[in-house]
Amino acid sequence: MSRNTFTHPIVAGVDGSVSALNAALWAADEAAHRCAPLRLVSALTVSALALSGGLGAPQSFFAALEADGHKALSDAENAVRHAHPDLEVTTELRSTDAVPSLIEESKTAQLLVLGSRGMGGFARALVGSTAVSLVARGHCPVAVIRGRNNDDAPPSHGSVVVGVDGSPVSEPAIAMAFEEASTRDAELVAVHAWIDLASDSAYAHAIRYITGWEDYEAAAHAVLAERLAGWQEKYPEVVVRRVVAQDRPVRCLLAHAEDAQLLVVGSRGHGGFTGMLEGSTSQALMYHTPCPLLVVRPSAVDRVAT
Repeated sequence: MSRNTFTHPIVAGVDGSVSALNAALWAADEAAHRCAPLRLVSALTVSALALSGGLGAPQSFFAALEADGHKALSDAENAVRHAHPDLEVTTELRSTDAVPSLIEESKTAQLLVLGSRGMGGFARALVGSTAVSLVARGHCPVAVIRGRNNDDAPPSHGSVVVGVDGSPVSEPAIAMAFEEASTRDAELVAVHAWIDLASDSAYAHAIRYITGWEDYEAAAHAVLAERLAGWQEKYPEVVVRRVVAQDRPVRCLLAHAEDAQLLVVGSRGHGGFTGMLEGSTSQALMYHTPCPLLVVRPSAVDRVAT
């Protein structure tokens, strides 16, 4: 199934790092698939440096930052145009800090794409609460681009993996996962981790005995089948492999992401995926996923191809 044509651009954050360049190239591939324009954005993060100790920085400092920003944009644009000569590409160097800039950009974007590490204006854009802030406050899906080892190019082959928690708010993530699997001609691995308690402790065994383990497993299979049914009808060409696991969600998703080209998750939910993108859990996915991570907020449903 081919993609619909969108007018909203795909936005990639650029800061001159290898990671950001990989993100820009990945974003360009997505823009080409979606018949969408690509927008490359860099930010002059000067507040913490220029105002440190209440002392203003010399004009040469700002001039150097601006020159670095323009060079980062130029290098990324050249790489993108070499890969996709016919792609519509625009660039902008913003004078606000990285996170506010990206949140503002997300208001008119269909997808926001970031590298997993960087320097310059985006040096700490994916550290701790800032990363969660982008996911929580952005107005469109957010993709964090990772390779197998930090600055490696992201994998271009393998399955698309989606985390399914059984709640209605996971629908946008499922929708986008099917669309991505379709356009990439990839298998879709739908993962439902149906219990957080996965240890071999005596307490865990007691819980299994008391609650009726088989009943939980049967219910989990039913939930997964229900969530996938309508989308499998819409995308009959997508081969779907269902995974119901007695495991912690993050550990299970990371295991299946080892051979994947994309991992798709919602930003919130219930059951096994409660708090998926909060605190250390979000960092585990953002920093350790060996492939690009695509986070889809419930409010971003109108940006997902349907």
